[in-house]
Amino acid sequence: MKAFRLCFFTLFVLMLGAGAGCSKFHLLRFQSPEKQDEDVAKEDSLRDDDEKSNEEETKVETPLVGDYTSINGLNRVVMEGVGIVVGLDGTGGDPPPSVYREALLNDMRKRDIRDPESILRSPSTALVIVRALLPPLARKGEPFDVDVRVPEGDTTTNLNGGWLLETEMSEQKVVAGQGVMKGHILARAEGPIMVTTGETKGDATGVKLRGKILGGAVAKKDRDLRLQLRSEFKSVRQTRRIAQRIGDRFFAYNQSGQREPLAKALTDQTIELKVVKRYKDNYPRYLQVVKNIAFRETSVARHVRMEKLKSQLLNPDTAEQAALQLEAIGNDAIPTLKTGLKHPDLEVRFNAAMALAYLGQTDAIKVLGEAALNERAFRVYALAALATIEDGETHLLLRDLMSARPDASGKLVDSTEMRYGAFRSLWTLDKRDQFLNEEMLKEPQSGRELFALHAIATEGDPIVHLTHHLRSEIVLFGPDQKFLAPMAARAGNHILVTAHPGKDHVVVSRYQAGKPDQRKEVSPRVADVIRTIVELGGSYPDVAQLLLQAAKQDNLTSRIEIDALPQGGREYVRKTDAQSTDSDKAKKVRVGNANLVPNFVPNLKDAAGGAEKQTWGTEPEKSNSDDTEPESTDNNLTQSDTTGSATAADDRKEVAANDSERKWFEFWKRK
Repeated sequence: MKAFRLCFFTLFVLMLGAGAGCSKFHLLRFQSPEKQDEDVAKEDSLRDDDEKSNEEETKVETPLVGDYTSINGLNRVVMEGVGIVVGLDGTGGDPPPSVYREALLNDMRKRDIRDPESILRSPSTALVIVRALLPPLARKGEPFDVDVRVPEGDTTTNLNGGWLLETEMSEQKVVAGQGVMKGHILARAEGPIMVTTGETKGDATGVKLRGKILGGAVAKKDRDLRLQLRSEFKSVRQTRRIAQRIGDRFFAYNQSGQREPLAKALTDQTIELKVVKRYKDNYPRYLQVVKNIAFRETSVARHVRMEKLKSQLLNPDTAEQAALQLEAIGNDAIPTLKTGLKHPDLEVRFNAAMALAYLGQTDAIKVLGEAALNERAFRVYALAALATIEDGETHLLLRDLMSARPDASGKLVDSTEMRYGAFRSLWTLDKRDQFLNEEMLKEPQSGRELFALHAIATEGDPIVHLTHHLRSEIVLFGPDQKFLAPMAARAGNHILVTAHPGKDHVVVSRYQAGKPDQRKEVSPRVADVIRTIVELGGSYPDVAQLLLQAAKQDNLTSRIEIDALPQGGREYVRKTDAQSTDSDKAKKVRVGNANLVPNFVPNLKDAAGGAEKQTWGTEPEKSNSDDTEPESTDNNLTQSDTTGSATAADDRKEVAANDSERKWFEFWKRK
């Protein structure tokens, strides 16, 4: 009986299989030959893709996201607007007929401003063209710089002391016969104008008709990056897979605590990419890491690749790329990266520490501090990485770097860019750190914030540092800096600062037609004089003008610097033989890209627009700017290496002091 059942079951299975085969044959038999060939080819193609996929997943040479994509959205969007400047001291003018005048009048009428024609004719106002570059990854409410200029043919003579009223900015183009054509409004701008000098040689009049508002524009919407698949890989399936790989590595949590990937497939070729919080002040690093994420890899292949990357990390020639790939792997790569911290070569230690910092590891702090102090080519990247590590040790290290420090050889390093770079790093990390001693100075009447004043207790030469980009800020390295008598200097159009020999005070006076004179006596301390100028109605451009003029006249006990920040794309001298100091056994390599510096510092090469670099005050530092980088085989920085870019606010001639403060003032007014 059992044998019969077994035979019956076997016969049933055979009949079922034959039926299925006949069914398949029946379906194919009624298809056209072309359709049959197409289906067979599709099945073969899918089979080949699966075999290729399985084959690639076991390879050590893992395909990376960067092999399939390119990045869009790194360009700066040019925005323009037409605005009106008020508060000029009789230096404004009536703009001639133009598309700009018509656009401004239309805007004023929309805002229900009465009699706009008479406002434009006033000598206290000026029509200006407002221009700004919307930076990559700008977030809604984020500030950036604005440039203003008087159009050709206008009778305005000077923008100094003016205030730009709120102006809408968008992508614009002047079309013949149609006027100014506008795109979407991307930002709004307003604020006090800093008239720049030194950017145009020999044409003081032209300089007075241009200016800048630091952080004067505010973005109206977020701007995200885009990954574009290369044409040969274009497909919905590929964009989804790549977005998934990136989202597995980088994600955020929404208000409900749910995990959200930071990459989203938009089309068959485009992926929207948001930046994780830790990289928000260094998006170029983030993009490098994203491009090094594995597109397809098994756990076995990852293990094999990590062993290979470990050996590459310990080789200075391959350390940078290996560290990026390990950082892209994530927390699993931390033990491998830590082995690089013990390597005798600074370049290896630096690259390992960089990756560890962006993985939130405090082990990187000491090495990054060493790199920032001893090697100028690593400095900007090391300081940017330190700004991501929220730890008490980081705070203490950055405080120390704000003072003159001995390097690895014991020589004193009193570099302005190192000290101010450390300040900017600590400010980025924690704006409320008490060591920064931030005091926000405000307009007396409105309470509107004007600029930040930091008087910091540091060791080393006293420095007054001004900014000409992004943020109105004065940093005093050494809080007890003083003005020296005899002194007579101006702060804007209406404020005069004088000091007489033998006196223990400075006089700050304000003279303005139609208003009562004001006069205050204060101590000669720089911080006290700055506060008094603001009390009398002065602004950041006014204070900057005073400080630069005082430095020219040797009225400061310290040197003055502007935007003395470390930059990217510098050369590092790599010793090919660690035991040798012969120059023929050294190799120069460029670290990073000068056009893609961490965005926690402004890219001064782009922003300066060819500004003339100057240093005023006491004994200046040697300038080793990127444009005139010295030939050297010494990796250790043993001198003050880089000065700021003094693109000033003062364009007036200094004159000898008279007996009467008002006579001095009136004499300067005539000049």
